[in-house]
Amino acid sequence: MRWFRFAVFICLVAVLQASLVDTIAVTNIKPDLLLILLVFFAIYCSTTEAIITSFTIGFAADIIVVGSAMGPRIISFGLVGTALAYLHRIITIRKMPYQSLAIFITGFLAGALVYLLSLLKGQPATSNIFISLFGIPLYSSVVGPFLFLPSAWWMRIKKRKM
Repeated sequence: MRWFRFAVFICLVAVLQASLVDTIAVTNIKPDLLLILLVFFAIYCSTTEAIITSFTIGFAADIIVVGSAMGPRIISFGLVGTALAYLHRIITIRKMPYQSLAIFITGFLAGALVYLLSLLKGQPATSNIFISLFGIPLYSSVVGPFLFLPSAWWMRIKKRKM
C-alpha cells in the first residue's frame, strides 16, 4: 500500500464529499464517496490494510459531517469494513453487480450502526432515516463500481480479471 497516496486520496475525496457532491444530489440524496472507497479498499487490499483504511475512512467521514458527534462513523465504518475484508477472503467480489451489492449492503449496515450509535450517545438522529439507510447506499451502489477503475489507477492497484 502506498500510504502517502492513500492519505492524499482520502483528503481529496473528503473535500469532494463535503462540497461538490451536493451538485449531483437527486431529491436530497447524494452518493457517499467515502463508502465507495471503503468497499474498494476492502476488496482490493490485504486484510490488514483494509482494516486500517476502514477506520481511517470512518474518521474522515466523522470529520466532514458538521454538527454530529465524533465516533459513530469511525466505529461503524471500521467494523463493517473489517467484516467485508474478512468476507472477501471467502467470496470474490470482482464483478460490477457484486460490487454494487456489496456497496449497498455495506452502506445499509454502516448507516444502521451509525443511527444506533448516535441514539446511544444522545445525539439527534438524521431527519429521514430511510434516506440514510436506503437512498444513499442505493445511489452509491449505482455510481460506485464506475469509480473503482480511477481509484485503482491512483493507488496503483492492479485489478485482475477473474
